[in-house]
Amino acid sequence: MAITSLLGCANDPAPTAQLKLTEQAVAQATAVGAVDDQPDMAAAQSKLAQAQADMADEAYKHARMQAEQAELDARLAEARVLTEKSAEQLAQVNLRLERLRKQLGAAQ
Repeated sequence: MAITSLLGCANDPAPTAQLKLTEQAVAQATAVGAVDDQPDMAAAQSKLAQAQADMADEAYKHARMQAEQAELDARLAEARVLTEKSAEQLAQVNLRLERLRKQLGAAQ
């Protein structure tokens, strides 16, 4: 049984496509404003680095899992940044609407 599980690990293909996808997700999150001191982005960076180290060690199964987790963390960081930006824009629109209502009320 132990030999079978070891052979299974040896037969895992290198997750090069997943690593590339993860790197793109991290880059996209950075592009929209996610920074390394945000917990999700820090986790993504850390897991991506671990995945790259696992690739170098030919621990492909672990590399794939780390890369997948890093991709999800990066996408979460991106979503949080976009949500925050949307909330700020909504607050600005609401403020403008309130000003317009006051102007219309004063004009009548």
